[in-house]
Amino acid sequence: MTNLNKILLVLALGLMVVTTAGCSRSMSDLEGYIAEVNARPGGPIDPLPPVKTYETVAYERSNARSPFVPDLPAAGDRDDDGVRPDASRKREFLEGFPLDTLRMVGTLNKEGQLYGLVQTSDKLIHRVVVGNYLGQNDGRIISITESAIQLLEIVPDGLGGYTERAASIGLGET
Repeated sequence: MTNLNKILLVLALGLMVVTTAGCSRSMSDLEGYIAEVNARPGGPIDPLPPVKTYETVAYERSNARSPFVPDLPAAGDRDDDGVRPDASRKREFLEGFPLDTLRMVGTLNKEGQLYGLVQTSDKLIHRVVVGNYLGQNDGRIISITESAIQLLEIVPDGLGGYTERAASIGLGET
């Protein structure tokens, strides 16, 4: 064994002796407190609240339409005004981002044309005009003002068709 190893061993043993010596102190104060708490008289315990009994109700509308099954209209009864996404239209870059990740950061008026400035999640700013598309639901820009960009999205209606839904991105919204 080298001298350095001997010194480290002696130091480790000394440290162990010092730390275990601190564990041998008297516990009489803790034992006294526990004895005092156990000597206190017990107080009354509040009774449990009464259990409410619930009245069962029979479902009497078993012959009616189930609320858990969608009421699908017949094929000839659908009135969806022919609203459908245009599958042949070339997708624009900003349609790759969810609408809630896009942020309007301002407008730009150039030669009488008002452009909206939209920031993507990767902090790049893009210039858009009325007629451009934003978001993943075929959101077509219908108006741009100093404070907001208004869109018209085409979303599934849950019944096999599509419906138009208004959406907007406000200036400074996150």
